Amino acid sequence: MNLPGNIDLRMATAVWRRNFTVYKHTWVTNILPNFFEPVLFLLGMGMGVGVYVGRGMQGQDYVAYIAPGLMASAAMNGASFEASWNMYIKMYFSKLYDAYLATPAQMQDIAFGELMWATTRALIYGFGFLLVLAGFTLAGKPILTSWGVLLVPLALMLIGAMFSLMGQWYTTMIHTIDMYSYYWTLFLTPMFLFSGIFFPVSQMPYGETIAWFTPLYNGVELTRGLCQGPLEWRHLGHLAYMLAVCAVLMWAVPRRMARRMVK
Repeated sequence: MNLPGNIDLRMATAVWRRNFTVYKHTWVTNILPNFFEPVLFLLGMGMGVGVYVGRGMQGQDYVAYIAPGLMASAAMNGASFEASWNMYIKMYFSKLYDAYLATPAQMQDIAFGELMWATTRALIYGFGFLLVLAGFTLAGKPILTSWGVLLVPLALMLIGAMFSLMGQWYTTMIHTIDMYSYYWTLFLTPMFLFSGIFFPVSQMPYGETIAWFTPLYNGVELTRGLCQGPLEWRHLGHLAYMLAVCAVLMWAVPRRMARRMVK
């Protein structure tokens, strides 16, 4: 079955299946740091800083305010880790992509298979955190208060796809694995801190305008709207932003990967 862009879904699924098979043997050691990091932030910031903030964060308890954003960041981290170090190792060290290309698989099939797998990892980490939040209560009241939470897995998959594609793009641009320190420290970490997870970005001069152009902010706002409501027209803008980023990169990444593999 060929998807638009001449992607062979059978070949892409084979790439996904290979990654899943490997992951089944290593999931315990892989999932612990990515899953527990947002949980620790929830407990440390929510129960620590939250004591001083109280219900002063847009009328919500601080724990309830930061929880959806931390879930979005869990999806971001899961996809980004797979599309950065793991992809670089497969592409340049283990020469796995060279082996793929010796089969009927083409570069667009490999890129789409890796996208599917990174999105799967984002969903695993994000959905695991969602299950934690589903059993979390404040003063006997649940954190998740909207029926829109049923759509959160789709939002997590979209966040995962977006950051997977960005990670793939960056991976094709660098020539040494050490360059990922810049990607995580100067790109992902600032978004984690200034995308509305811990405080409203409107508190900073031009903060909301600047944040709107950052990928994680749109994911945080969409996830928060789905988890706690009410959904508003502006959430469609966040959804459109992420879909547009994915569409552009889905066109660009396979082409960039093909040029890089030829060198």
